[in-house]
Amino acid sequence: MRAEIENPPNLVHGMSPRRIVVLGCSGSGKTSLTRQIGEKTGLPVICLDEMSRRLSSKGDRSFFRSLLDEAHAKDAWISDGNFAQVSFDIRLPRAELIIWLELPRILCAWRVCRRVFRQGEPHKLRDLPAVLAFIGRFNRVSRTVIEVARSTHGPKVPVIYLKSVPEITGFLRSLDT
Repeated sequence: MRAEIENPPNLVHGMSPRRIVVLGCSGSGKTSLTRQIGEKTGLPVICLDEMSRRLSSKGDRSFFRSLLDEAHAKDAWISDGNFAQVSFDIRLPRAELIIWLELPRILCAWRVCRRVFRQGEPHKLRDLPAVLAFIGRFNRVSRTVIEVARSTHGPKVPVIYLKSVPEITGFLRSLDT
């Protein structure tokens, strides 16, 4: 079952989801959107990439899952990142809304290339070939894994699909009203 919302701003009016998951390809703007929504709504932000980077030296999946459990047990949050096989069983049963960013792959690739040159950016130039390859096969490989996990762990959670920068901008503006 795919609960697709075609007109995101209308959904937000009169609805105040307190637990939101933001999904999408690398470079689609998950973290930026999550932070902007957090600023507008006051929802605490959980960034799975940041959490994962802090643990990367340990590589302890069970410890990562315990941190996910703790962070997502709260009453309100906005959580960005895919990590479908590790996190969806924890996040999606509690989620009230999923925002799926479906921007063109060329835009995602451009953003990933651009961000490795920003000061203080945790993403590194040496990782760029692997990330670009991930973007190239995202729809063919990763999206399928994500959709299967989403339909297993959150089949009734409404999904807003944002497919362009203007749609994202419109969605953010709708939070002001």
